[in-house]
Amino acid sequence: MNTVEMSAIEFEEHDDRFVVVLNRPEQRNAINGAMIRELHDVCARVEADPKPVILVGRGDHFAGGADIAELRERRRDEALAGINRTLFDRVAALPLPTVAAVSGFALGGGAELTYACDIRIATPTAVFGNPEPGLGILAAAGASYRLPDLVGRSVAKQVLLAGRTLDADTALAAGLVLEITEDHLAAAHRVVDRIGRQSALALRLTKTIVDAPGSQPWVDDIAQAVLFETDDKRERMTAFLERKR
Repeated sequence: MNTVEMSAIEFEEHDDRFVVVLNRPEQRNAINGAMIRELHDVCARVEADPKPVILVGRGDHFAGGADIAELRERRRDEALAGINRTLFDRVAALPLPTVAAVSGFALGGGAELTYACDIRIATPTAVFGNPEPGLGILAAAGASYRLPDLVGRSVAKQVLLAGRTLDADTALAAGLVLEITEDHLAAAHRVVDRIGRQSALALRLTKTIVDAPGSQPWVDDIAQAVLFETDDKRERMTAFLERKR
């Protein structure tokens, strides 16, 4: 394992996965400019060498939101640049599955970072919410188009318009999280263990198709045609048949 410590995150590279630790525990891992830049660097590394990614917060919380002191000083040009949204869209587009291991607060930008991940695992302390309108802004880093897909339009409006927060049990019932467990990081590693036993190319094509807008069945046919020609497919199916015998 290779560990790189940056100013706002810690980045671990394993043989078969990456682990990204949001590392501002004294500020409840609030997402500041330095963290955004460093997460872009991480995305570049993952894009160059695709592996599943686990994101987790240091300490009791995943991320309590954006750094309000920085956010207060941002003006129109920064909003139009989509600083946080651009990063979270990049996280959402990473080639292989991403897993957010969430404890404590995942609020504002912290919640939107989890929405950008493919799978979320929660501890009993987890709380998801988007309190941005109370600060005079909107949740503009992906919540408006990701949260309705994840939990349905009605629940999303309760969160985005009525200030409702989703505790772990509610998030599980709504389908936002996969499971609730005391050891969220260990559970995330178990999920990645399962992911790692599957075909990386099949996962990559599946994620691309599921995330693409609309329904294009012929795209499934083309992707399947690519997979049908791989040695990996033949070897996996041969192994399955031999186990069955």
